[in-house]
Amino acid sequence: MTLPALIDKQDTFEIVRDQLALLLANEIANQKALATAGGKDPALWDIKIYAERSNPWEQYLNQNPVTTPIANVWFDSEVFDPRRSNVVESQTATGTFNIDVYGYGVASEDGTGQQVSDKNAALEVNRALRLIRNILMAAENTYLQLTRGTAWDRMPQTITVYQPELDNRPLQNIRAARMVFNVTYNEFSPQVPGDTLEYLAVDIKRAEDGSIIAEADYQYPL
Repeated sequence: MTLPALIDKQDTFEIVRDQLALLLANEIANQKALATAGGKDPALWDIKIYAERSNPWEQYLNQNPVTTPIANVWFDSEVFDPRRSNVVESQTATGTFNIDVYGYGVASEDGTGQQVSDKNAALEVNRALRLIRNILMAAENTYLQLTRGTAWDRMPQTITVYQPELDNRPLQNIRAARMVFNVTYNEFSPQVPGDTLEYLAVDIKRAEDGSIIAEADYQYPL
């Protein structure tokens, strides 16, 4: 037996991944506008947002790199909870989404004559992480601005800083961090279409006072 309809939909993990990226991109634009209106440098609220990119920081390797911090949202894994699921319609899952953040450090003097590109890269990553965590955990984004019931629980799990490498060599002027972010939601599965039932009709007779008149034959003893 095969399915009667084409599976032409996104699973919830795809919707949530795209929504995380969209929320970040929209709010970063809003924060930059608010900074400009407040007479502050909007570049301090700028992050370039990507989804499912394998190596978004390649732009940092250009001769004249764009130094804006980068965040890449990607789906990692999904764990199902059988106690909150059913075998027919929906399966409750907790999806793990990684948000990888990269910062590029421009060399500058630190007062001792040293070039501190690595420190500046770390500060850029810290700034981006601060913005991302505050955006996703803001009260307005409790349900990720999705239809109520799509996602009902989101929480950062860990943040780990690391040094990106190229050809097994650490990149001194690039720093990175990974925020592991969990979201709980339902995954829905195709349903078996029900058979059309035979239509039933009931003809009810009422007395003058509105009471229902029973229509049945009773055998009374003689």
